[in-house]
Amino acid sequence: MRSKVVVIALICALVVFSTALLRAVAQSPSSTPSPPTTVTARQVVSAIQQHIGVPWQTDTVDTFKAGNPDAPITGIAVTMMATTDVLQRASAKGLNFVITHEPTFYAHLDVPEGMPANDPVWAAKRAFIDQHHMVVWRFHDHWHRRSPDGIEQGTIAALGWEKYQSPASQYLFVLPETTVNNLAKDVSTKLNSSVVRAIGDPSMKITKVALSPGAAGAAAEFEALERDDVEVLLVGETREWETVEYAADAQTQGRRKALIVIGHIPSEQAGMLECTRWLKSFVHGVPIEFVPANQPFWQPK
Repeated sequence: MRSKVVVIALICALVVFSTALLRAVAQSPSSTPSPPTTVTARQVVSAIQQHIGVPWQTDTVDTFKAGNPDAPITGIAVTMMATTDVLQRASAKGLNFVITHEPTFYAHLDVPEGMPANDPVWAAKRAFIDQHHMVVWRFHDHWHRRSPDGIEQGTIAALGWEKYQSPASQYLFVLPETTVNNLAKDVSTKLNSSVVRAIGDPSMKITKVALSPGAAGAAAEFEALERDDVEVLLVGETREWETVEYAADAQTQGRRKALIVIGHIPSEQAGMLECTRWLKSFVHGVPIEFVPANQPFWQPK
């Protein structure tokens, strides 16, 4: 009789213990499915502002250009320019947040002066962004203001010029002796630009170079070419009636000056590849991919 009582007591104890254990497991956070983590474009931009290393300016073109910044994003496409081709390739990859260095809509402020809103090309581009639930944000001013300049850093790495950089300026270099022609060919190959153009004596031997990717403007370009420690200035693009004419006159006058025009996109493209690497160091939970912009020009054959 006593043994039966003991057995019954043990069974009751096991039932009580099992019930308590099941209740504890059911209430345990690890057993409750966590809601899927969502990341928004605005959150990514906030993280960029925290990591950029320079004060964030209110007077800037680094703003959202299209889309809903607070909608969840499925992936980040980093690019030099958000062309229609880039937007299509990004969308096909499931990357609906595009971080672009240059304007999306044909003007510095992304509102093309004198162009009606119903212009077919502009309207079709806006429609594609809306239809594919994309968000576009420009990252220009602060990526340049970063120390070192993010675009310059990426371009220098692509050229392999880190060891030739002047300690006085990130834009000046003393290269092993070469010629203007060989320098132009080397830059064309390393920056993947088939439309490099040069002004100056092709056979002139040079070592002192200034690098100005993008479009710094005539004033800065004149200043660079006036320097005694600059024999060749490399630019992304420039007006032909300003710096191009100045460099051509310098050549005619027999001065040791040359100008190499790389093309805007290839001159800064590597800087946004560098941006992609940088973003991956602190933005997590969403795919990040570099989507290069294609060179828009081609040469007749």
